Amino acid sequence: MAKIKRALISVFDKTGLIPFAQTLAAAGVELISTGGTAKVLREAGLPVIELSDYTGFPEMLDGRVKTLHPKVHGGLLFLRGNSAHEAAVKKHGIGPIDLVAANLYPFEQTVAKPKVTLTEAIETIDIGGPSMLRSAAKNHPHVTVVMDPHDYDEVAAQIKAKGKTTLELRRKLAARVFAHTSAYDAAIASHLIKVFFGADAPSSEPAKAIQPPLPLEKSAAALPPVLVLEAPQAQPLRYGENPHQRAALYGRFADYFRQLGGKELSCNNILDLTAAVNLIAEFADDAPTLAILKHTNPCGVGQGKNLREAWRKAFATDKQAPFGGIIAVNKPLDLMCAEAIAEVFSEVIVAPDFKADALERLQKKKNLRLLKILKSPLAAAPWEIRSVGADSFLMQERDLKSVAASDLKVVTKRKPTKVELQAMLFGWRVVKHVKSNAIVFAGEDRTLGIGAGQMSRVDACRIAIWKAKEAGLSLKGNVVCSDAFFPFPDGLVAAAEAGSTAAIQPGGSVRDAEVIAAADERQVAMVFTGVRHFRH
Repeated sequence: MAKIKRALISVFDKTGLIPFAQTLAAAGVELISTGGTAKVLREAGLPVIELSDYTGFPEMLDGRVKTLHPKVHGGLLFLRGNSAHEAAVKKHGIGPIDLVAANLYPFEQTVAKPKVTLTEAIETIDIGGPSMLRSAAKNHPHVTVVMDPHDYDEVAAQIKAKGKTTLELRRKLAARVFAHTSAYDAAIASHLIKVFFGADAPSSEPAKAIQPPLPLEKSAAALPPVLVLEAPQAQPLRYGENPHQRAALYGRFADYFRQLGGKELSCNNILDLTAAVNLIAEFADDAPTLAILKHTNPCGVGQGKNLREAWRKAFATDKQAPFGGIIAVNKPLDLMCAEAIAEVFSEVIVAPDFKADALERLQKKKNLRLLKILKSPLAAAPWEIRSVGADSFLMQERDLKSVAASDLKVVTKRKPTKVELQAMLFGWRVVKHVKSNAIVFAGEDRTLGIGAGQMSRVDACRIAIWKAKEAGLSLKGNVVCSDAFFPFPDGLVAAAEAGSTAAIQPGGSVRDAEVIAAADERQVAMVFTGVRHFRH
């Protein structure tokens, strides 16, 4: 690459601009600039040529058209040393532009503002900036492109030393440009898809401009026709689910959680703690509640007059599985509960806050990861996305469906008692977060046995019964909760024989009548929710 002789500078973020431009000018580089950037450079005493003077074409349409000109893109894109290209630019009076320093209008910051209008969002969609960056990055063998002010010092140092940059640096900068412009376009697409395909109309737009979304069952338009993923890398991870798998965390995890102590999070920690937070969110407004999870499955959930009592009930459900588990609470964690938890090895504790003495106590356990919930997961987008291999993705609504006592349909001769009804509603919120096929035996404020992820529902029931016996817990008078319907009476019969006096399930099986008859025969009160909670 020849020495850099001409640079085009057009930046929204002017951090570090003046020292960088001063280095360029000192190296004899001609500076071309636009609007506000040119003004700042000129006020700093730097010689600068207005872009409109350079191209002979004025900025127009409120600045929408200024860098979109053949003298700009021709000067960036022509291949130095290519005789045909050299002849073409010479014929049209196009000079080389050897360096571009540019960054983009802050679209993401704009749309993050409350009540931003569609017009405001569209006006911060940068057109010329990405085009200029991409042209320079494409021709990186001959052109240096600087997008991030943090890179100014490295570029300036090379220019100061030799008047040019290395190919290694230009390649690195070009790759960053394409990654950034890709994320920028994805952010625009994500916002517009949200607005056009289901979000509320922006506040200052006419109500008729964007129709309210139809329910999913009535219109596929609620799901975007194109899936756009826009998520910056939040942090690299040591490895994935297993040591031989590479992994990184993407997105805005730090907006929802702040780590207050312990080792760095692993891939499995993140999977587990998000499952734990989603579960504990079901009890956000309840009495003190504590959940223990392992491999994203609850192994115990309890409520009490304080978190220490909630811990005792949750831990009693299964005293083996919590080793190396994840603990989530719905209230600020206090010292009394922290002391009890500290007796068992745990990987992560996640809470809306930590009392100062509890935090000090737990931070002494150097490997224990402590996370404060900054924002409820319910505030996140109502969609979840999974990769299913074959370069394909599934997108669905998050399962945020809840049921109240008024939603339940009693289908047996005996109605549930008040205590049984309370246990049903407690256990139903837990079973929703257990991998299918899922069975939870519950009391009014605690789990008693959990069977998760079995190929048959009766096996899940048997495992839950076995777990309760292993923990020394009586199932007499409990409620059995099933995430989907009982396909045969066998699961219900097993639960009744273990001591269940009531059952809650979605219903909908072709054998519902047989299951109801089995319940009536055993004086089991049963309700249907009409809602299934499969979790694969």
